[in-house]
Parts: sequence; C-alpha cells; structure tokens
Amino acid sequence: MPFREVKKGEKPKIVDKSKPSTHDLEPPTKQGLQLSSPAILSLGFLALIVMGTVLLSLPIATIQPISLLAAAFTATSAVTVTGLNVVDTANYTTFGQLVIAALIQFGGLGFMTFAILVLTSLQGKMGLSGSITAQEALGTHSNQIGSTAKAVIKIAFITESLGFLGLTLFLAPLKGLKDAMYEAFFLCISAFNNAGFALNGNNMTAYVHQPMISFIISLLIITGGIGFLVILDIIKHKRWQKFTLHTKVMVLGTIALNVIGCMGYWLLERHNAKTIGGLSEAGQWFASWFMAVTSRTAGFNNIDYSQVTDASTLLTFILMFIGAGSMSTGGGIKIGTFVIILASTRAYLRQHPQVTIFHRAISDHLVKKSFAVMSTSILMIALAAFILTICEPEGHLVDILFEVISASATVGLSRNFTPTLSEPGQWVIMFMMYMGRLGPLTLAYFIATPKPTRIRYPETHTLVG
Repeated sequence: MPFREVKKGEKPKIVDKSKPSTHDLEPPTKQGLQLSSPAILSLGFLALIVMGTVLLSLPIATIQPISLLAAAFTATSAVTVTGLNVVDTANYTTFGQLVIAALIQFGGLGFMTFAILVLTSLQGKMGLSGSITAQEALGTHSNQIGSTAKAVIKIAFITESLGFLGLTLFLAPLKGLKDAMYEAFFLCISAFNNAGFALNGNNMTAYVHQPMISFIISLLIITGGIGFLVILDIIKHKRWQKFTLHTKVMVLGTIALNVIGCMGYWLLERHNAKTIGGLSEAGQWFASWFMAVTSRTAGFNNIDYSQVTDASTLLTFILMFIGAGSMSTGGGIKIGTFVIILASTRAYLRQHPQVTIFHRAISDHLVKKSFAVMSTSILMIALAAFILTICEPEGHLVDILFEVISASATVGLSRNFTPTLSEPGQWVIMFMMYMGRLGPLTLAYFIATPKPTRIRYPETHTLVG
C-alpha cells in the first residue's frame, strides 16, 4: 500500500514500497556486456593462446622459421599444459623456450589465479560476478578467494623451487652447472604444471637410466596433479580423520592409480626389449613408476610409446582418460568424477537408495554432473577420432585414438603421430587440447548456455540395457 512520507521542509510525496527503488536496480544500459563465468574463462585462455602465438612466431623465437599454425599449435599445447608438439622444442631459441615456460605457468595455474591477485590487491573485494568467476576458475566454493589464490601461488613457488634444486643437483654432473640450472628451471615448471614439455627432442628417454631425475619429476607431477585444495587441506588439518571427503578420495585414488599403473606396466613391458626390457630390475620398476605417473596427465615419455604392447596401450588409454584431480594442473575427467561413477554403479547394482563414499551421501547433482562429464568427453573423443580418420587416411586407428585421448586429457603423450598431422588434423588436436583444459562441461556451457526450467513432466519407463 502506498503511503505519504513527509520530510521537514519538503512537500509530501507518494512512495510505493511494493515497487523496487531505482537505487536498488541498476539500469540495463549501465551493465554493459555480461559474460558468464565459463565464457570469461574460455576467452581468457584463448587470449593467452593468441598472445603466445604472436610471440612464438617472431623471428627471435625460433632457430629455423616455423609457420603461424605451428606457433599456434605450440602456444595451445603450452597454455593447455598438454605437451604435444609439431615442432621440436629444441628448435626454439632461449627466448622462445622462456615464452613456452611462461605460457605453461600461466596456463597451468590458471590465468584467473593471477587475475584474482591483481583484482584483490587493487579493489580489496570482488563483486558477486567476479567471485563466481573466481570460484569457477579455482574450483572452490570458499568465499576467501583471495587467500586461496595466494596459497596456490605459494605452493607452486615452493614446490617448483625444491624441484629446481633437486634437478640441478642430479643434472649438473651430466651437463655442467649452467646448462643443468637452465634445464632444471624449464623442467620443474613443465613437470609441476603437468605439461610434458622438455628441451630435448627425445623428451625424457635420455634419462631412463637416471632414476633420481625421473623420481623428482614424478613427485612434481603428483604434487601439481593432486589438486591445490587437497594440499591446503593436508597442510591445515594434518590428520586423516579431519580431511575432507575430496581429499580422502584424491589421496587414495592417486595412490591406487599410480600403484596399479606401475605394476601393470612392469608386468606388460618387462620382457619388451624395445621399452624397459633392457633395464635392470630396479630400473624397470623406476621406469614403470614414471610411466604410470606421467600417463595420467603429464605427458613426459621415458620410452617410445609406439613400441609398447597393445595391452600397455590400452592401459595408457584408461590412465589418460581418468587423469588427475580437480583444481589441479592436470586434465582428464578427474579422479573424483571416476570415483563417483564407480560408486553410483555400485549403488545401483546393490539397489542402495543413496550413492555413498566413506559413509557420506553424494548428491544427485554431483552424480549427474559426473556422468555428464564422462559422456561429453567420450562423445568429443569419438567425434574427433572420426574426423581425424578422414583427415589422416594413412594414420592407424590406434595412433589416432591415442593422439585424441592424449589431447583431450591434456596429457601430451604420442606414438610419434603428432609431427605427421596435416593442417586440418592440427586444428582438430588444438581444439581438443583447448576443450580438455577448460573441461568439457565448461565448453558445453559456453557453446549452449543452460536454461533452467521449473517445468516438471510425468515420469515414464523405457528399456535400458
């Protein structure tokens, strides 16, 4: 009901409290272009790729001139922390390699992490829209976005510094101090961000007889791939009983996948003279461990994957598809997604009313999201593989599938197929790397903005299975 509000010295006026005040609503003309969080993240990574392409196409970036498409492919691979490359990293000058390292760092930690630090230092607080975007980038629902972002930077700096010292120590006797420091600097950034770039054309195969170098790199990969929220939770609580469900799932899932992968590669490849068969027993175990860790998301290769057995190739498919942890530098559908899918399957087979993990119920929203992530990933892989079979008629189907899964999971392993890609094939792999870094659901939301509805339809039944 309207009422009269009279102030001293003013004429009475009618104020209708049933209508919102003009001070409470901002006119649409003042809001400008409104972008969703997935759109901001997608365009931000795209801007990094364009910037990297420009820098890598400069004459001072390469020893031998490369095409603009090759520069774009390298920039995309670096920003998406994948590691696939049509041009040997050794063909880039020191300037070009430093550009690649910078793209890996920004792409791995996420450009939004750096943007959050800048915004919070300038503004103190972020608006609602900015907070939503930041939470989307960091994979957290915490309101303390600024402190989370700073903790991410601190963890990255400490871990990479320790990795740099360790790698320098073991590389110095092989290369000399100066070259060892430079290679250690590049490798620690690439390993922590699960990128898979190395300065040598043969990647890490030259160090297959250097177990400590492989071990340090594997630790960097695990630390970057387990997820920053897990690391922060472990630092804060220090006791298993106080860890969050996500931390418990990630720790056990990472250990299980690495151990199973290590044992699987050792059993399947120990008699293969073209891979690890010629190594000592201890060397075989170290090489198998490195293969298990790097196959999940990092992309470093200490053996030639075109020479592994078919069973090992299938094992690599599985490990690449599952990937690393949420809010990490790794890719794949994520361990948490895979665990929820397994728990959902178990609940259905046992006719349990709820999906549970460690005596905690999982919401239907998370279950649907997990299956959506897996389904979207499979459909994108199938479509990309189908297109590549047309673009690359001379390529073997196994090599094509290996390449597509590696790109979509931002792994970076290849069966020596990447350098043979045609221009259309390169575009397909570039898109898959881009999609894999953003996450299939983020890209799907960007392409087709979801439209929630309150309409409910009557349930029915159809045949399944």
